[in-house]
Amino acid sequence: MLVGVMLSADYSGANETRERSFQAALAEAAELVAATGGELVDIQTAKRDKAHSALFVGTGKAEELAEAVRAHEIELVVFNHELTPTQERNLEKTLQCRVLDRVGLILAIFAQRAQSQEGKLQVELAQLTHLSGRLVRGYGHLQSQKGGIGLKGPGETQLETDRRLISQKITALKRQLANVEKQRATRRKARMGGQLKTFALVGYTNTGKSSLFNRLTKADVLAKDQLFATLDTTARRLYLSPECSVILTDTVGFVRDLPHGLVAAFSATLEETALADVLLHVVDAAHPEFERQIDDVNEVLQEIGAGEVPQLVVYNKIDLLPAHTREAGILRNAQGAPIAVNISVKEGRGLDALRQAMVEAAS
Repeated sequence: MLVGVMLSADYSGANETRERSFQAALAEAAELVAATGGELVDIQTAKRDKAHSALFVGTGKAEELAEAVRAHEIELVVFNHELTPTQERNLEKTLQCRVLDRVGLILAIFAQRAQSQEGKLQVELAQLTHLSGRLVRGYGHLQSQKGGIGLKGPGETQLETDRRLISQKITALKRQLANVEKQRATRRKARMGGQLKTFALVGYTNTGKSSLFNRLTKADVLAKDQLFATLDTTARRLYLSPECSVILTDTVGFVRDLPHGLVAAFSATLEETALADVLLHVVDAAHPEFERQIDDVNEVLQEIGAGEVPQLVVYNKIDLLPAHTREAGILRNAQGAPIAVNISVKEGRGLDALRQAMVEAAS
């Protein structure tokens, strides 16, 4: 079951605009659930001025959710919000099933998709960091104080042990990732030694970055119509013209409210973006909220130190637009420099224009 709550503080503007944004966020959450392979059997929504401190949704709605859980025999409830450890524990007690928040859901997808050693280490680090604040779960059946005031009970002792073990594991993972980053820096230095410009594909998840990467470089990177199909960075040399070749890198897609812990864990991978000469910002031009997605991506780029890297916007999926707006080609500013390109990776339209724009951007 998926739960979405429209909080007044999270949405502004006219009621129609707020409702559209809320429904878009809910639809994206449903895609995230589908990306885990889970079966979505029910969607529940609510409206509140602010989140309930103990249950997020309030006592009345929590009881309503509990009834739905029993009626549908639901095993997992996903909240399209970031829950505090207290809210998560209280909801699990009330609903009598496992509860996962948006951060946990995205981490679960990343855990399924990570292929490289670095990707797996990064995901594990993010998961353990997220789990460290939620360790009280699972020890409710143990006495917190046993044997008198001031004496530690078995529950507290177990909790401290687990916290220490997780802390040690986090330290070890950071050390391993630091070694991996040294290797990555060595490879990057070797690439840069060739004096080739580096272009990094960035954008919202599922906008067609990997499909474009494959089209341009003849690579076989996994490209699926699903969120977060790509987690591991791939780099290829790309021939654009007799005078110009560049390095093109494919990176993990972004999403609204990307967990900060995940950004921190993937800092080594995302650094490829910050060190690029030009960003190819791939946009799903047919998505009803593509402008908001652009803003979300730019927000993450600022967070990882790539906010000032020059961008060439690539409006993909023009084949899904109305006929009169499907024209492929380069869009230029007043000085004649390319600022965007309209393309369709699926139909192969606009790719020559994109190559030309990249040549100009690399000069």
